[in-house]
Amino acid sequence: MSWQRRTSVLVAGAALTIAGAVSAGGAALAAPAAHLSGTAKLPLKIKVIGRLPDGRPMLTSTSPTGLRPAAIANVYKLSGLSPTSGAGAGQIIAIVDAFHDPNALSDLNKFDAQYGYAHLSSCTSLSQSGPCFKQADPQGTPRVNAGWVLEESLDIEWAHAEAPAAKIVLVEAASNSNTNLFNAVQSANSLGATEVSMSWGGGEFSGETTLDSHFTHAGTFYTASAGDSGHAAEYPAASPHVMAVGGTTLNGCSGTSCSGFKSETTWSGSGGGASAVEPLPGYQSGYTGPVFHASTISLLTGGKRGIPDVSFEANPSTGVSIFDSTRIQGQSGWFTVGGTSVGAPNWAGILAAGRAAGKTALQGSSAIYSGGYKTNLRDITSGTNGTCGTDCTAGTGYDLVTGLGSPINYP
Repeated sequence: MSWQRRTSVLVAGAALTIAGAVSAGGAALAAPAAHLSGTAKLPLKIKVIGRLPDGRPMLTSTSPTGLRPAAIANVYKLSGLSPTSGAGAGQIIAIVDAFHDPNALSDLNKFDAQYGYAHLSSCTSLSQSGPCFKQADPQGTPRVNAGWVLEESLDIEWAHAEAPAAKIVLVEAASNSNTNLFNAVQSANSLGATEVSMSWGGGEFSGETTLDSHFTHAGTFYTASAGDSGHAAEYPAASPHVMAVGGTTLNGCSGTSCSGFKSETTWSGSGGGASAVEPLPGYQSGYTGPVFHASTISLLTGGKRGIPDVSFEANPSTGVSIFDSTRIQGQSGWFTVGGTSVGAPNWAGILAAGRAAGKTALQGSSAIYSGGYKTNLRDITSGTNGTCGTDCTAGTGYDLVTGLGSPINYP
């Protein structure tokens, strides 16, 4: 079983994958192979914005070069993405990642200052009133890994942007071992998280159903990226208790703006497919809406769990801005990133904002499949993530590339 982290880099129009460090080449970096008892890997994708004098890719700028919260709000009409929205009040969003981010809070506040969000302080208690930030190391303070730190910056900054009144808890696994990551999920549950974001995953394996219980804590929603390698089902996104998030392209967006937004289509790297292990969950078998090239999801997937459930911006060419002061290839500052990593924390924030506002349409897979898709999802009806025909093609209704679509007008 191979585990990955999900963020993408663009070099002169082509994606560059990062696995713990940035490569100066244009090909995907290979990460260490992993097994259930082994370690996780994570591809990161960053938009390369130029070249340094020595020819290496330029990854950062002193000011943002990617989409800002207001631009994403313009595309999706997400009311939480306003610094004054008060969205997510009373919620605890847990971000589960590996390794240690030494400057997590100060980087988050740099992001906040740039976009007009209020300064966050460290939580004195998770029962205190108002938003705050907590860095939890239940397995001891891990060492620093620059690739994972970049993911952590993305996750906490954009979950906070979606739900600025929620508490953000960064739960750091001691390493990217599978055991440590899943124990970190359990720690998030014990902290009372109302939403848990997981921007990592890997290939399915026969024993994955034994881990599904990690995602059944009462009152908690779980989001996971569907993958960045095109058509394939991955875990934990394949778990029936997790909301799997696929990836899209925002056509007409450029740089920091979406003022020219025209349409949303599939991102070619988006993960998706039918699980080889997990059976079809009840919310998918009970879905009565349209299915692309099939009459039911069961017929589309052969009676197995379909992935993803929903989607979100992921193309690194229209990536989002994050601030990270931990150096990668000697560079730090404002990065532009993509990948289905973007979707998992944003959806966690969207769920937090919706729950706090008393809205129900998108609050979990059961709500989405039973009718929420009709009112608050934009159906993505074009684009592919592979060469496998229907299974790799987005179309009207549910499909195995973007699920039921991206959020719109919520909460």
